[in-house]
Amino acid sequence: MCEQELTVNRRSAPELYLDVRPIIRDQGALRLGAPTERCEPLDWVVVMRRFQQNSLLKNLCQAGRLTQPLMRLVAEAVARFHGDAEITTEFGGEREIRSVIEGNAALLTAKVGKPFPPERISEYEREARGALARRAEALEERRRTGHVRRCHGDLHLNNIFVRDQEPVLFDAIEFNDHFACIDVLYDLAFLLMDLDQNGVRNHANTVFNRYLERSDEHQWLAAMPLFLSCRAAVRAHTTAAKAETCKDAALKRSFLEEASELLDRAIDDLVDRAPRLVAIGGLSGTGKSTLAYALAPLLGACPGAVVIRSDVIRKTLFGVEETTRLPQSAYTREMSNRVYDRIAEIASTTLASGYTAIADAVFGHDSERDQIAQVAQERGTSFHGLWLAGPQATLEKRIAARSGDASDATRDVLRAQLGFVTVPPTWTHVNAASSAAESLAASRQMLGL
Repeated sequence: MCEQELTVNRRSAPELYLDVRPIIRDQGALRLGAPTERCEPLDWVVVMRRFQQNSLLKNLCQAGRLTQPLMRLVAEAVARFHGDAEITTEFGGEREIRSVIEGNAALLTAKVGKPFPPERISEYEREARGALARRAEALEERRRTGHVRRCHGDLHLNNIFVRDQEPVLFDAIEFNDHFACIDVLYDLAFLLMDLDQNGVRNHANTVFNRYLERSDEHQWLAAMPLFLSCRAAVRAHTTAAKAETCKDAALKRSFLEEASELLDRAIDDLVDRAPRLVAIGGLSGTGKSTLAYALAPLLGACPGAVVIRSDVIRKTLFGVEETTRLPQSAYTREMSNRVYDRIAEIASTTLASGYTAIADAVFGHDSERDQIAQVAQERGTSFHGLWLAGPQATLEKRIAARSGDASDATRDVLRAQLGFVTVPPTWTHVNAASSAAESLAASRQMLGL
């Protein structure tokens, strides 16, 4: 099992997992032997390199030191790890999630009373089974088509640390294939739930959106609420188990309160929420993306809305990193039509899954605005168009200050936009000359948040 732990965790943290060594008796004393030493081993251990405990995401979160750039890197690391992970069709699918739900219900029932009233356990089991019945076919299709892999299995804030500004995943599960060989979105759901439970939904949303940009899992998002619910229920009964062995009265009470909140969260994740479609348009430099990512955690089901950014879509269509500058030929009318078609496609898929979508693009032509509004109409959801506008000098200054961004816009691009972009009379106008916080406050009010 030590060798299995070494193998499993060297996938993501080879510099952390050094060796497997025996503990031997040498002249009456115990010591660590060499892996090849010809002595009868009394036990085996995994030898690991130490790291600073304050670099754990959990500790960074408690210290208020998580940042959006760091969470984007975390999402990229998880997506990369999932992309490289071994595919399996033996595990996962409807059967595995049904087993999780049944196990949760049994373990919650074993602790009935404090903190879990029996009627709440029954409600969880009823809602979870109903959600599973609706998603069973999709879960089976994902199992058959390579979305079940040998994942991490225990992907929470205490199992990721930062080394040299890069996130490192460690302590993956090696002892139970049913826990480790799971749907990649179920693996991700643990991290999203943990971030949200720690009061940083904005960071959960950043991880969620960056992971989607890297993995293109939009069409399967309908399963995410069920995955999040399962993860919250697991955490509920494990937290209650902690309370049972806790001798400190105040800490015991805290564990029980948290366990109760987690069961409430597991039930709440399964409540259907009407999605909506928000389009944010305007010239380059008006702050569309800043506003989109600020609004996203506030809209729809956990962990918030899906942001569909034209600049990222265009780079994806060309198969390049988002900071790679594209040639002018990438901005022809024909190519832009492809970008807007893809935005509409992802928005439609997202709405169908029950998640709110935020489309972030210039939307400079009536045809582009009509196309995105039509998506909402076809899906039977509400549509909100926000138009950001500000003085040219302000926009040019912002564009000049950009670095490491997906946008290829320059001041010349902005000046060209002024010649062909038309202003939509029916969209709600937001003053882009104000601060990002003021634009957000105004938009929240317009959206009834």
